Formats: sequence, structure tokens, C-alpha cells
Amino acid sequence: MNPRVQVAAAVIERPDGSFLMACRPEGKAYAGWWEFPGGKVEAGETAREALVRELREELGIAVTGAYPWLSRCYDYPHAQVDLRFFRVTGWQGEPHPHEGQRLAWVNAERPGVEPILPANGPILRGLALPLIYAISDAETLGVDVFLQCLDERLAAGLRLVQLREKQMPAGDFAALARSVAGRCRAAGAQLLINGDIELARALGVGVHLGARQLAELSQRPELPWVGASCHDAGELARAIALGADLAVLSPVLPTASHPGAPTLGWQRFAELVAGCPIPVFALGGLSEADLDRARRHGAHGVALKGRAWR
Repeated sequence: MNPRVQVAAAVIERPDGSFLMACRPEGKAYAGWWEFPGGKVEAGETAREALVRELREELGIAVTGAYPWLSRCYDYPHAQVDLRFFRVTGWQGEPHPHEGQRLAWVNAERPGVEPILPANGPILRGLALPLIYAISDAETLGVDVFLQCLDERLAAGLRLVQLREKQMPAGDFAALARSVAGRCRAAGAQLLINGDIELARALGVGVHLGARQLAELSQRPELPWVGASCHDAGELARAIALGADLAVLSPVLPTASHPGAPTLGWQRFAELVAGCPIPVFALGGLSEADLDRARRHGAHGVALKGRAWR
């Protein structure tokens, strides 16, 4: 069996959220198909070094900022590839096709180019997720204050919310969920209900699964988005196997709610998410100021609870 081909792939993204895709030229396998720029990792190179070289050769740009992101394995008829994706947020020069390929700036929800290589298609779903995942805290703030904070954050651009109120009576939680769902829908934000699959289905929103649900479920709930709370390699692997769209891995740093509890730390967090095919948010003792550090360690973004609403 031929060895798997190691590939570094780039999501080159502009501040407006658009990113670059390239159409494979005539003479190459899958000519006419669209993909993320990049290429093979050569002997002695790291994936990041290959990324920098390939983008210089293919597009004539010099990478100045890139975050490690998702990994994906795919078996084509002609080759078995392991792709390591980076989100490239800084570069010098203007991308130009140096190898006969066509280029297009697209967005995740409506790329507008086709066909897209199968190994690249699922990456678009991850790109649709924002970098901040806000977890509700009505128990601390009070429902009225929380809803006011939610309105303010949605108006400011928040686009991913988890409703998680473990101590709230079921009837009150359902009423709050209806109110939050309406607000999120009006703002174009995604809502995930913690734990309650049937309520999520009734509201037409996503669900965020706990570790116990991960262990018990045999298939992915048929909902728009499915998230999962993970704390170790086993739970993260289970979330991937179940087909979750995203995971939250915690606790990264000490938290006020669990003083003295063991934490992962950034090194262990990076080890756990390396090679992960789904976006993973870092949670625990963090604020938006930690976003850059989290992304440098392989996180998609950060999940926040109390600090999401301050």
C-alpha cells in the first residue's frame, strides 16, 4: 500500500470573512474541481513550513500569520491524503495564480463555486462557525438582565449561543429557550440547547450534548447543529465518532466555579486537538483576550460563560 500523502492546506481569509479557493488546472487529477490552496509536505518539512512554501510558489504571497486548525483524512481513487488545515490571517503580497489555476474569494454559507473536492467540502461547515461561543448565565444574572445582555451581544455581532441553565425548572427553561431562540433567529445567530434534544427539535435549533449523552447515544441527533462537552481524549473521540459539528474542551485554566480542580493547560489542550477533524472551542478560565493564544494552540475559538456577558 502506498504511504499516505501529507498535505498542508490554507484557508486564506480576509477580515470580511471571505476566503480563497483555487480551481485545479488541466493536467492535474480532478481538473476543474475547487479546493483550498496548498500542497504536499516534503521530507524534512513541518506542515507549517510546507504551507509557507506552497503559498509562495502557488500564489506569490508570504505568510505572516497562520493558526493550526482542522485535520482531515480522505481516500481518493488515486491517493490517500492527510490534510492539515491552517487559517491564514496575515500575508504580504496579493494572491495571483502561478500554476494555471483559477482563484475565487468565497464565503462558507454560499461558496458559489463547484464542484468542490470531497476532502474540502466538510471544512466549509467549520468555517461557518464564529470564534466566540457564549454560554448563558441567567442563574447568576437573573433572566431579565441576561436577556438584556443577550440583546446587546447579538447587536454587537454574537452569532453562537448555548442555553445552559442546569438549576432552572423545566417549564421556566422551556419558556426562556423560546425567548432566546426568537432573539437568536432574528439576529441570524445559531442557538444550541444544552442537553434537551426534544426541546431543541421543537424549536428548530441545535443541541449541545453532555459527556453522559455522548456515551449513551448511538447516532447523531437530526438537528441543525450538534455540539459536545469534552474533557479528555476519549470524550473527544466519541464526539467525532458521533458526528458532532463542534466540541468544547475544558477546563483549560482554573475557574472560580471549580477552585482547585485539575486543568488541562495549554500544552495538553494542544495535544488533544492536534489532528482533530471538527472545530474545538477552549473553555475554562478564559476571556476574549485569550482568543489568539487559544487559536495558536489549535482551538477554533473560545467558549465563555460569565465573561461572555460582562
